[in-house]
Parts: sequence; structure tokens; C-alpha cells
Amino acid sequence: MIDLSSETEILHYHGFCGLGGGAKGFNNGRAQFNGLTAKFRCIGGFDVSPAAIRDFNRMANARGTVLDLFSRDQYVAFHGHEPPTDWREVTPQDIHASAGHERPHIVFLSAPCKGFSGLLSQAKSLTSKYQALNQLTLRGVWMMCEAWGDDPPELVLFENVPRIESRGGELLDQIEALLRHYGYAVTRSTHDCGEIGGLAQHRKRFLLVARHIAKVPPFLYEPPKRRVRSVGEILEKFPLPGHPSIPMHAIPNLQWKTWVRLAFVEAGSDWRSLNKLNVADGKLADYILVPEYHSDYLGVRNWDEPSGTIGGRNTPSNGVYSVADPRFYGRENSQYGVIPWDKATGSIINVKSPGQGAFAVADPRMDSRRSGALGVRPWDASSGAVAGESLPPNGAFAVSDPRIDGVRHNNVFRIVKWKQPSQAVTGGGHPNSGGICVADPRPEWERRYNNLAVMDWEKPSNTVIAGGKGVQGGWMSVADPRFPNSQGEHGTKYKVQPWDEPSSTITGSDRIGSGALCIADPRLNSQNGRSDLYGVNKWDEPASAVIGHASHDNGVFCVADPRLPEANDKLVAIIRSLDGTWHRPFTTLELAGLQSLVDPDDIYDLDGNSDSAKRERIGNAVPPAAAQAIADLMGQTLLMAWSGETFALSATPIWVRNIAVALSVKTPEVAE
Repeated sequence: MIDLSSETEILHYHGFCGLGGGAKGFNNGRAQFNGLTAKFRCIGGFDVSPAAIRDFNRMANARGTVLDLFSRDQYVAFHGHEPPTDWREVTPQDIHASAGHERPHIVFLSAPCKGFSGLLSQAKSLTSKYQALNQLTLRGVWMMCEAWGDDPPELVLFENVPRIESRGGELLDQIEALLRHYGYAVTRSTHDCGEIGGLAQHRKRFLLVARHIAKVPPFLYEPPKRRVRSVGEILEKFPLPGHPSIPMHAIPNLQWKTWVRLAFVEAGSDWRSLNKLNVADGKLADYILVPEYHSDYLGVRNWDEPSGTIGGRNTPSNGVYSVADPRFYGRENSQYGVIPWDKATGSIINVKSPGQGAFAVADPRMDSRRSGALGVRPWDASSGAVAGESLPPNGAFAVSDPRIDGVRHNNVFRIVKWKQPSQAVTGGGHPNSGGICVADPRPEWERRYNNLAVMDWEKPSNTVIAGGKGVQGGWMSVADPRFPNSQGEHGTKYKVQPWDEPSSTITGSDRIGSGALCIADPRLNSQNGRSDLYGVNKWDEPASAVIGHASHDNGVFCVADPRLPEANDKLVAIIRSLDGTWHRPFTTLELAGLQSLVDPDDIYDLDGNSDSAKRERIGNAVPPAAAQAIADLMGQTLLMAWSGETFALSATPIWVRNIAVALSVKTPEVAE
């Protein structure tokens, strides 16, 4: 009997529990009906992964049990070999013991879904390995029914991916027949965890819900839908990634070519954005990749605006030290001119070089080097001649085939906008395997909008910075109207700053005669000054002596590295995309946050040292926020049943019906 005199306790148990996301959500559930209240308590769960059970023990505040539910035949089919000598098949008594020999009111089953997932090809899903994995669905339900066959749980939930209805329809039919045999009314439905849990992701899931007719006469209603939040609403609560003291918050090491691809994917799109790029001979034709040294790198000043402050290293690669000179210094307008192929040439003079006039031609004729390389034929057009080397690099030997086998991997290199919800979090560890990335607008790095900028002669300059080696580093060039008469005099040459006055702007000059400031220091024999703090070694020069406490702020212990990574080098890179944001993969911590597993005020690490294993457990988890919404409705249904109610009106859709008689007050007896 259920004691309704005080706060009622609803017990829940979890099969294939994973790290305990569903159990955590059910523990947070609360229910009220006619003055009655109920709270939830987890009595246990099982999973085959010891690491997942260790996470479950903490997250569910209950004892989990490591159990392998395979039969011997299924074990051999999945693993390809016989089990170890100490392995044995699990029995219903083991399931009963894993719940502390208590009887649950609600059983939540989330069997392995890899064999049903669209991320697995149809051909591979039909292999004996994955068929054995799929059969755990039926075996898990049968074990549950047998474990509490003399006193069945009131409600049973079976959760999986939506594709189970097509790839596992026969198994679902057997599961429904089994549950009806034990006295349950059963229905199938799909739901979006993002909508019922208010998550920041769309996560479509299949749910089979069973209500024991004799114990629960009222109908079970669907949870109300909530707003699906944007990715940024969750991620902005976490600190920026990369801090070593925050667990699971490191940016994954990706190959350099993957970073480059992510930078060119439009936010909200995926790998198909790359099709819009102009690629010639395997290289981007419209873009060039260079290290982004400084905001004024290769800067060019406007002719009619003032220059910035003159520093000690006023070269184009070190700042805005170039000028847009409108005077052609006597050059002809046709200097370096190019004649169109179908136009007449100009007059021929004695010195016929491109620098002397329009003496170059735009020749459209190719040198016969595979003009159709990587060509793709439309599906409804005829093919070209089949050559002896009919490969895509040798001609139009590819076809745009509209027939797809149903497996569309649309999340490859997907970039999620900061203000939009995420796609479902999966176990894919990288952007090219289903892992999702985000267009992060937060400026962790210095935004360098002044590359190749040129200052106007009549306007003030921006602040001169110390680093950089070229005008692409920022505002380091000037549009100088005085040419070639400028003497290049600096007003700060050999300047000495008084000790008791503020200094002028600090520049990167390294010589007193070129603007480096000096100080009239009244202290004699002081040894505190260091001339090499934040020093940077040139790539082609030897380093200074390495000391025991070498650091970037302690001497010349940095290097100007001109190398770009190789395509397959793995690293963490910050590349500002065309939309001005950092296209990067989610950190493991952020994925856990999107799944509502981790709260920004309660950050903790999952079990183990493998980041990919943690991501897989996170991707397989039931979001606690969605589980809590389901628990609230189920708790209310149970309170109605235990208080004697057999009918209640509700504006929400009925989730589970008695199939024989809809909306009946008195439920017919269930045949033995």
C-alpha cells in the first residue's frame, strides 16, 4: 500500500543507465495533486560500462551495478570471441538485486542505439554484431518484466533513437506483445528533448510508454512544450574554454585542415558551405592564409589623413607604415596594363615591357592541362568520352547522383549559430564525424580589423604597437602626399623623459635615434632594470642563454615563428571566420552543459582520462531536464491513481491510452 499521509516517495530504476542523466532528472522531479505531494528516489540501475556506473553513482545518488545483459550467443556475435571464464549470463534475480531488492514504480530503459542510429550505414546495421546489440532491447524489457513479475512497476519507459521504428520494427512488435502479456497498455511516440526540457538543442527521441492498466487507471498526459533555447544562452554561462583548472573544458586538438574548413563554414550550415568556395588545383583561389600578427599588419594610410605614431620599427610588416600615394610620379596610366584578348593593342614603342605600358595580354588559351579536372556531370546529362584514365582529376569523370541510401551526414563540419539551439549531441568526437561546432562571438583573441590599413595624411594615427613585422599587422602605413621630398625626420629622436613626468606612448623602436624613449634616471648603480623583458628571438638567429626560470616575461624567451602548420598537424587554432566569430568545436564541458548534465555553478569532471569516452557517454545520456519534465507528469499520474481518481480532464494530449476502451472510467479486466 502507498502511504499518502505525508510526502509520497516514488521509486525509479534505470536499465542501461549510462552515466545517470535520466536518473538525475527523475530525482529532481516533483508532483502535486489535490494537496498530495511526491518526491522521487532512484533505487539503482545497471550498465555494462564500469566508468559509466561510477558516474551514475555520483549523478543519481544511488548504487549502480555493472551488468552485461548479453546472452552467450549475443556476446560471441558482438565481440567475435567467447566470453572470459568468469563471465556468466545475467538473470532476472540479478536485476532485482541491482535495485536493492526494492520494487520500482517507474522503470526507465535506454538500450544501446548504435545499431538503429542513422550514423551507422544500413549495410553495417544488418551485420550479426549490431543485430546482437539491437536484441538487447527485447532482452532488457524481458528481464525487467521477469524481475518484478509478481508485482509489476506501474509505468515503464523505453527510450531510443527515432530510426528504431524502421530498423527495429520487428523488435518493437515483440516488446509491445511482451508488455501487453504483463498487463500494460502500450503506445509509441516521439518527442524532442529540447522542447520538453527547455534545452539548447533539438534532440529527437523515440519513446515507448507502458502503463499498467490495473494499477494506473488514469491516462498519462504529455509534458508541456517549452522554448528551445539558443546555444549562447548556455555557453555564455561557462568561462571561455582553455583554462587548465576547469575540467573537460579544453579545446579539442583538430587537424589544421579541419580548422581551415571550419573557418569557411557559414554559421548555421555545415560542410556544404565549402562547395561555394573557389578552389583551383586544390587551393583556395580567393583567399590566402597568413599568420595574423598584429591588427595593423601591412597597414596603409590614406593620403589625406595623418599618420599614427612613428615607432622604432616602422616597416610595412610592423604597422601602418605604408601610404596610398595618388601621384604616379610621371608613370603612364597604362603602366602594367593588360590588353583583353579581343581588343587591339596600343602603339608599339621601343621599350616593350609591362612596366612601360599596356604590353601584356589576357590569353584565354590553356596549355591543355585538364580543363575538365574534377568535373561533375549532371544526373540528367550525357557523359563525355570515357578515357583510359577516367579519374576525377583527369576530366569530368564524376556524377551528381541524386540517389542517396538514406544516410545523410548533415552534421559534418556543422557550425551552430551562437543564438540558435544546437543539434542533438552525439558521441562523435570531432567536427568531421558528427561533432558540432559553434560560431563563438566572444573576443578571446584581439580582433584585428586594421590589417593593411593606411592612415590619412590629415588625420591622427591609432596607437602604435610593439609586435609585428609588416603592414598587415595594423595601422602601420601612411598616405604621404609629400613624395619623394620627405626627409623622414622624427620628432622624438634622442628624446629623454624626465623622471617625475609621465612617459610618451611606448613604441616598439629599438634605437634611441629612431624614437625609442630614454629616461633621466636619478638612481645611480641600479641593477633592477631589464632590457630584454618580453624579448622575441628571430627565427634565423641563435637564442640567448636558457636560464632555469625562463619565461616570456623574464627575458628573450619567445620566437617569431614563420611556419604555418601542415595539413594533418593536430593543434588548437583560433581563426576568425568570415562572420567575425571563432568557429570551434564544443568542449566536453559545453556538451555536458547542452545536455543539462552540468550546471555552471557545479562543474565537475566525469570518470576517467579519455576525453572521447566522456563525450560518448555524454552523447548517449538522457538530458536530466527532459527526464525531469517526464517525471513530473508521471508523478502526477501516479498520485491520481493512488488517490482513487480514474479520470481527469487536461488540455494536453493523452500519451498512453487503454487501447480497448478510450476514456473509460472503469477499465476492463486484463486476460491472464
